[in-house]
Amino acid sequence: MPSLKDLRNRIASVKATQKITKAMQMVAAAKLRRAQEAAEAARPYSERMGSVLANITQAIGGGGDAPALMTGTGKDDVHLLVVCTAERGLCGGFNSQISRLARDHIRRLLADGKQVKIICVGKKGFDILRRDYASLILERVDLREVKTLGFVNADAIARKVIHLFNEGAFDVCTLFYSQFKSVISQVPTAQQIVPAAAPSAQTEAADGASAVYEYEPEPGEILSDLIPRNIAVQIFRALLENAAGEMGAKMSAMDNATRNAGEMINKLSITYNRQRQAQITKELIEIISGAEAL
Repeated sequence: MPSLKDLRNRIASVKATQKITKAMQMVAAAKLRRAQEAAEAARPYSERMGSVLANITQAIGGGGDAPALMTGTGKDDVHLLVVCTAERGLCGGFNSQISRLARDHIRRLLADGKQVKIICVGKKGFDILRRDYASLILERVDLREVKTLGFVNADAIARKVIHLFNEGAFDVCTLFYSQFKSVISQVPTAQQIVPAAAPSAQTEAADGASAVYEYEPEPGEILSDLIPRNIAVQIFRALLENAAGEMGAKMSAMDNATRNAGEMINKLSITYNRQRQAQITKELIEIISGAEAL
């Protein structure tokens, strides 16, 4: 049975922890709005980029003018996985869900006899994956010092991916991140970015008429410039979705931690009061017994 002093110290410690979790919840709530706005603002551009690529691809008809980043190497023996997670923890199962999806994908590829290479964007994903697949990790991208994510950060990662592809280091590249749905819902997502899987073109205009495009310069030259940019755009969108998802998960986790701390304080207070009352009763009995003995 802990002493009254131990219980007082424990209550004071839990109260201090509750203040910290409450403060972290408020900070995450403040950051969430900006991160959510940035993620939602990036979605239309990313989707429109895919629509443009689809139109151009349809124009060339999948001919020989398409760049290698779109057509691929013709093989799928070597797979590169770009796993984007958070740099910090205390956000519930946010990082573990992304890493679990990537780990399951790795197991399937290895079971099929494929070669796997990994680029980790974020410390937490790196810490999780290196336990089982340290030998497969090529590089870890550290974004801890980045206060506000910008396109330049995604472009640097895209350049590394394109450089590896040009060197023949892989055949297929898949991007892993968590798509932000709401504060309590983040969906782990796997998206193939090399070879670029352009979505089907929306050729019907708003009035139902088919749109016809003429390209200058040639569609193949346009794709040579747009495909690398599209890879950077998709990575940038993944980073923004992750940032919003991380803040939402952290806000939810810290809210749960604050409520759990409150419940623990109540239980400890009840235990403290009961033990204090029992101790007072015992002392009164001893005083009465001593008086009667006199």
